[in-house]
Order: sequence, then C-alpha cells, then structure tokens
Amino acid sequence: MVGEAGMKVDTIRTQGEQIIDGPVCACIGYFDGLHRGHRALIDETVSRAKAAGCESALITFSPDPWITIGKMSKVQHLTTMEQRIELAGRMGIDRVIILDFVKAMAELPPKAFIDMLVTHCPLKALICGFDFHYGKFGSGSVETLRRDAAGRFEVIVIEAVNDHGDKISSSRISLCLQQGEVAEAGRLLGYPYEIRGVVGHGRQKGRQWGFPTANLITDEETLLPLGGVYAGEAQWEGQCWKAMINIGHNPTCNPVRQLSVEAHLLDCSQNFYDQPMRLRFYKRLRAEQQFASLNELIDQLHRDRQSVRDYFQESGHE
Repeated sequence: MVGEAGMKVDTIRTQGEQIIDGPVCACIGYFDGLHRGHRALIDETVSRAKAAGCESALITFSPDPWITIGKMSKVQHLTTMEQRIELAGRMGIDRVIILDFVKAMAELPPKAFIDMLVTHCPLKALICGFDFHYGKFGSGSVETLRRDAAGRFEVIVIEAVNDHGDKISSSRISLCLQQGEVAEAGRLLGYPYEIRGVVGHGRQKGRQWGFPTANLITDEETLLPLGGVYAGEAQWEGQCWKAMINIGHNPTCNPVRQLSVEAHLLDCSQNFYDQPMRLRFYKRLRAEQQFASLNELIDQLHRDRQSVRDYFQESGHE
C-alpha cells in the first residue's frame, strides 16, 4: 500500500507471510504526536538505515493498545494515523508498518511477539525508547528485547529527551492542550498543534453578524484544546488563512452540550462546506464567556479578530 506522498504503508497481522523483501532499520512505538522525544528515535533510525543502505521504517499500532487490552474504551489522541504517516514521511522515514493490534497479538508472550515481527519484517536493527514494553501484559522490556533479538538484529535504546527537567511525552503535551497552553504544546511537539476535520453546516449566525465561520467536525478521538478563543491558521488545499478559532458551547446565543469548533478565516469569503480542513493553534486569547447581550458578543468578536491580527504582526508568523 502507498500512503501520503508516496509513503509505503504495510499492515502486519498475527498470521501471514513476510511482507517486506529486504532488511530494514526500524523504530517501534505508538508515536502519538511524533513529538521531539519521538524525533530522537526517528533520527537514529533514518541515520542507521542510510549507513546500512537499507530502508528506514516506523512500526506502530492500530488500534490503540489501551483499547485492545480493555484498559480504556475511548482514547483521545494528538494525531490520527493519517497524520502519523504524513509526519513520519516528512522526518525521513521510508515505510510505515502498522501492527493490527487485535487481542490475539496483544496476548503473545514477549518472545513470540518478536518472532512474529521478524517473520513479517526482516529487521537489521530495532530502535526503541528506554521504557518500551511489549508482549502480553507489557511483560517484555528492553532487557528481554536484547535477549530475544540476540543473533538476529541489533537493539538500540534511546534515553528520554527532557525539556526543563521533565521528559517530553505525549501525556505531557496532552495536559498542555487540556490547559489551553497551545504554544507550549507546539514547542514540545516541534510544530504547531493541528486538528483535522470536515467543514459542516452550522447555524450561520456568525455570517449574520459579519463573522462567517467554518464549523469543523472532527473525529471523536481527536483531542481538542481547552475551550476558548485562539489565534491560529486554517489550511485548505494548500492555502492558508489567519484564523480566529473558537472552541466551546456558544453560551450566549445557543448553548449546546457538545463542544463545537468554529474558525473565522480572516480576509476570506470562500465557502468550504463538506470540504476537509486543517486548523493550527498558536495562542489562546481568552476563555469562552457568556455575554449579557448579542451586541456585547459582537463587540468582543471585533476585539478578538484584531487580537489575532496583532498576534501575527507581533509574532512574525506569515
């Protein structure tokens, strides 16, 4: 299978034949967000693959292991599989290998898991984080991996990447987003936090007020930043617009129980209904609030739009 921008994408199931012809240097993990900590594994993988004259690969899991083993029924993620594949390609990875992480695979003992992996994918080297676990109940560790790999492939362990004394992790970045700290999340990721979805048909109230919005319908597993108003960007078919993004319940005019994501694209009058769109978050401007009147709300929207313009002018974002 060929994914984004020509990226090779393969799926490994518990039963099946070898799917890759030549040896690969691969890194393994869930890689949610492909943040700066993950980048250390990826850079090592790409470097070793080039030195060995073979392909580099990123091995990941779908569905989320926490769901497969029954620890959680729903998990929100920083990135979709599509985003992970795209980001891996940008970072120099040649091939993404998706482990079809069903219960049968989750219940494999550690050595059987590695045997299965080698059967499908001839490994020259496997790069993992210091806290990598595998096999039934996560009972396999870096120590057992070295033993299970002996005589078959090299194991390279990457230590934690710290920032201000704390490990860069997907959970740390998720916490930043839940607190509205999108700039800090972007710094830890190494790129602005982005969500994707399809533009739906809203109530068109914003258009009546002079603030038409694109109402983004996202996957329920997409982690949304804390409710509020943000300065960001909207991207559609390679074109970008500065955007005032609101995440919330619209408490002033029509409170709704479910969070909505609305983006007012500055200096844009296009219609994006039923089209895919991406939103990037740069700075939280304020919390969502309920106003005493519609006029107060509209006055605040004017101030918010100017705040977005000021942000881009002051930050140097083009």
